[in-house]
Amino acid sequence: MKRIISLLILLATVTGVFAQRPPRLSSPDVNPDHSIVFRYYAPKAKEVILHGEFLKEPMAMLKGDDGVWEISVPPVTPDIYPYFFKEDGVSVADPNNTHIFANERFKRSIVDVPGDEPLIHSLQNVPHGKIHYNYYESKTLGRTRELLVYTPPGYDATSTKKYPVLYLIHGGSDTQETWTKVGNANFIADNLIAQGKAEPMIIVMPYGNVRPSPMEDFTKDVVNDIIPFIENNYAAYSDANHRAVAGFSVGGGQTLNIGLTNTDKFAYICSYAPFTATPEFKKNFENWSPDAQKINEQLKLFTVSVGTDDFLYESVKGNLKMFEEKGIEVKPYIVSGGHTWMNCKQYLATTLQEIFK
Repeated sequence: MKRIISLLILLATVTGVFAQRPPRLSSPDVNPDHSIVFRYYAPKAKEVILHGEFLKEPMAMLKGDDGVWEISVPPVTPDIYPYFFKEDGVSVADPNNTHIFANERFKRSIVDVPGDEPLIHSLQNVPHGKIHYNYYESKTLGRTRELLVYTPPGYDATSTKKYPVLYLIHGGSDTQETWTKVGNANFIADNLIAQGKAEPMIIVMPYGNVRPSPMEDFTKDVVNDIIPFIENNYAAYSDANHRAVAGFSVGGGQTLNIGLTNTDKFAYICSYAPFTATPEFKKNFENWSPDAQKINEQLKLFTVSVGTDDFLYESVKGNLKMFEEKGIEVKPYIVSGGHTWMNCKQYLATTLQEIFK
């Protein structure tokens, strides 16, 4: 009798556990017409709001009797977009989506809306490069750090063939993985190389946040530690004409600090929507008296990109004006859109077609 009672208790417990288990949901579902369906299980929630960079305004989701909140978003322009749910005021990533925005401050999910024709950042049937995770010893910072390295299709470390190198820096609170997990930098490079529009190159994606060390130490880390590590471990050229530096937002500001104070080491500088309200930028450029002729001779390309809806648009225009007044030859790229990784992918695709030519 006791055994039967124990079995019944166990059965009731197991049944209760399974009854509480959330249902298996598919979210997001991207339809052929580029509309998207989102689902989120929250039976006790009073309100769930969808936020996404494909929306002009957040949208309220509707709750079903099964505790599943759902919404269908009208067709959106094909691209890769961050989004999240706000459940009773608390922001959460989509628990049914494994594609997460690599960031240290916020939690976002990513939805990829493919185009009717393959977009430049899409996974296509072309030869593919490889992503390598590396650890290097930073003497500048006194610790071991991680960086990612893209090697192009056909790269052979045992060959005598060498490659130019792009040092590509992420935005503030992003990580060394954001360029591949959000920006699809490796696919953009694969596709442009396959089309003959970009030179085969190595792309180095370091972790730009060096805190608790002073942020300006990142410039020293790149020059004194990262570049030597790459040139000692990869088939990389070791001259300025085969080096480029680019970055987005905070990384765009770091790009200007790194590149313009080391024009003997980088012949290509490409800054994307740079954030420059930093002590390092002020120190480097507030009372800057450059040898413009020498810098212009050293640099094969200097570009600054920004969107007209970017919150940094006016700041970037001020930076461009300052460079022009100093006699520095700079090529602006002004596009529509805001401070987004959708724009950032455009900036990178443009850069890859212009460097090392």
